[in-house]
Amino acid sequence: MPASHDVVDEVLNAASADRYARLVGSVVDDLAARIRTVEQPFTGASRADLQAAVDAVDLDGPGQGNETALAEVTDLYVRNAVWFHHPSYAAHLNCPVVLPAVAAEAALAAVNTSVDTYDQSTVATLMERRLVGWTAGRIGFDDGDGVFTSGGTQSNLQALFCAREAIVARAAETGRRRTEVLPRLKVLTGASSHFSVNTAARLLGLDDDAVVTVDVDALGRVRPAALRRAIDQVHADGHLVMAVVATAGTTDRGCVDPLQAIADVCHGEDRAIWLHVDAAYGCGLLVSSTRRHLLDGIERARSVTVDYHKSFFQPVSASALIVREASDLAPVAWYADYLNPVANAEPNQVDKSLQTTRRFDALKLWTTLRSVGADGLGELFDRVCDLAADVHRDLADDTDFDLVAPTDLSTVLFRYQPAGMTDADADRLVAPVRRLLFDSGRAMVTKTVVEGRPCFKLTLLNPASTVADVHVVLDLVRSVAATLHQTRTLDSLEMAR
Repeated sequence: MPASHDVVDEVLNAASADRYARLVGSVVDDLAARIRTVEQPFTGASRADLQAAVDAVDLDGPGQGNETALAEVTDLYVRNAVWFHHPSYAAHLNCPVVLPAVAAEAALAAVNTSVDTYDQSTVATLMERRLVGWTAGRIGFDDGDGVFTSGGTQSNLQALFCAREAIVARAAETGRRRTEVLPRLKVLTGASSHFSVNTAARLLGLDDDAVVTVDVDALGRVRPAALRRAIDQVHADGHLVMAVVATAGTTDRGCVDPLQAIADVCHGEDRAIWLHVDAAYGCGLLVSSTRRHLLDGIERARSVTVDYHKSFFQPVSASALIVREASDLAPVAWYADYLNPVANAEPNQVDKSLQTTRRFDALKLWTTLRSVGADGLGELFDRVCDLAADVHRDLADDTDFDLVAPTDLSTVLFRYQPAGMTDADADRLVAPVRRLLFDSGRAMVTKTVVEGRPCFKLTLLNPASTVADVHVVLDLVRSVAATLHQTRTLDSLEMAR
């Protein structure tokens, strides 16, 4: 950077607006060229090489100027990024993003609105509140409320915090203190629920055994009868059910718990148990024209997690916690004279958020809805679910592969196990095949464990992908697995497990 350069010139303002336009324009042009020409989801660079490149950067050195810094970003980060838009990326719950949301991301980053208080955000607060109301309406909450969050983990944490405070408040009415109640609280959920339920219980100070796993059926869905028995057992043991967590779109199987029947259990027999639905993955069903019925009963929940950055095709991060009653968020509020005093008529979102400073992530969803419409988003989600259904049918007819489980959404669980291959050999292939594909950068799949056995998992969240694209990935799995099995090189790769 030239010695005469004044560092204050790097602040975005009226004087630097033209330079900002040129600088961001050059970044967009470079990214567009790379997105247009990328040939595989990852370069295949080794972790050792990437670590060396990162360590070689002198973060305490003098500034090098924008062009040099951004050239380094391109060479270090962009070139070695994982490209979720590539059809051979089929690993985790990552989606390609829609154009209007990316454009809105640029706007919200440059303006740098913080939606914690109205006087920092003005119309942004009103827009977020409108989107919360829109989502609540889609769920079926007539008077619902909520707040945008960083992701499903935070949304689940806040939901269970609100559930905890509700049951503590009820206990206080009968003279029981918080310290008496917390050790007795239990959270009931299915074996396929997200790990953030356990994390939240720990962060909320519950006992180590506070999360009670309820039996599931062959598809990984909570059995309502088993839930009823588990609730009865909790009460018989002298404990309290703080909440039941149902899942609308399990991470592995993409299955939706029977929400209507679960709600019957939570609300029947004079019960009023807090039902939280983790719809981080399955929230796309809210705008689906063909599968919305899978969420029947969600309107009877007390709280719902939605991840727009999964099945609404939004850039990370964009999630929300939606509650049936606005008062359910009251325990989150803490008032400070310098920020959100009690005597304040302005609609401050910090009153209902676990975060203080918070990005205006709602702008991305707002722009998307105004651009492609709710029905358009629903069509995108239906496409990935339809794609998974097509792949399931193909795998069922393929003698080299064993389809492990069906799905309600867009996951595919399978093993490479041609006739004559033992279960043990099929299981041993999963980890090294996944590792070799990752290391090559040619395709990305992931692995999981279902009923005690490892298997491959595809998560199909690219609406532009075709069955032929998925078959490219499957053929790579087939080729690598067959080679490893035939050459008996598996033992040398066991460390990949």
